[in-house]
Amino acid sequence: MKKIRPFALFALTIGAVFSAQAQTADNYPNRTIRIIVPYTPGAINDILARRMAQYLGEELKQTVIVENKPGAGTAIGTEFVARANPDGYTLLQAAAAHSILPSLVKKLPFDPLKSFEYITLAATSPYVMIATPKLPANNVAEFIALAKKEPGKYVYASTGNGSSAHLMGEMLKELTGADIMHIPYKGLAQGLNDVASGQVHVTFGTYPGTMTYLKPGRVKALATTGKSRMSSLPEVPTVQETVPGYHAQGWWGYLAPAGTPKEIVQKLNAAFNKIIRNKTFADTFTSEGVQMLGTTGDAFKTHVEQEMQVWGKLIKSAQIRTN
Repeated sequence: MKKIRPFALFALTIGAVFSAQAQTADNYPNRTIRIIVPYTPGAINDILARRMAQYLGEELKQTVIVENKPGAGTAIGTEFVARANPDGYTLLQAAAAHSILPSLVKKLPFDPLKSFEYITLAATSPYVMIATPKLPANNVAEFIALAKKEPGKYVYASTGNGSSAHLMGEMLKELTGADIMHIPYKGLAQGLNDVASGQVHVTFGTYPGTMTYLKPGRVKALATTGKSRMSSLPEVPTVQETVPGYHAQGWWGYLAPAGTPKEIVQKLNAAFNKIIRNKTFADTFTSEGVQMLGTTGDAFKTHVEQEMQVWGKLIKSAQIRTN
């Protein structure tokens, strides 16, 4: 019997692996895909995922469903995907909390970078800094002047310690030296109600989340938090027009468990980005102040790494702790 040389055996093994991966990608998907959303149903996180699932199902000619797995600041749903089989059938719709949580929780049951294959950064959206109509300030400069004149008098609301709104308020304090008090709430609605009534002076929220209060004039917009003005609120300046270096925004992207075959990740990237560039799909969200992107997986990962550095530095300097 003729012996197979070690090099030939190695070549056969590698060839079999690549052949299996190619076959897997060619057959993918052949059953239902799940998109895990680590938030409760409703609001922009859930709406985006369900709309995306509909289009992705049509694009891949397979059923795509959304499962909400909230809790522990998104850690429960995120861990669920990190531990899922790396076969492309369990995906995560991650948001900005993915880059914040590692600096708030010492021992996460997953690594935000190493536990996942990055597919695409789907969209970003600035937040709106809103105020009670009773506030005697109509822009950021006037608000900062008031806060410096009477330190500790003015209060901002957030959706909890370590939330995006909390970090945005602390960033404003750090860059301006203004002494503004923080009150954490369990949700945006309660905080918005107290801002509208004047019990709290300001808060930060997404445009979709705040527009039902903005449009009827129950609150007023002082600024938006992005690098440029929002097309939905072109008359509202950005914070950085007054406070250089201030920039914060929400984002949403898609991940798969680490070890998912590269060919499947590439197939998903192409499908997601095709949908994101579909005008009918995109217009649904751009009208809500969301900027659709669609990137490479590497670009998405780099974005998260940069966000982790920014928020990690702020969390440390402001000594922010979770609830």
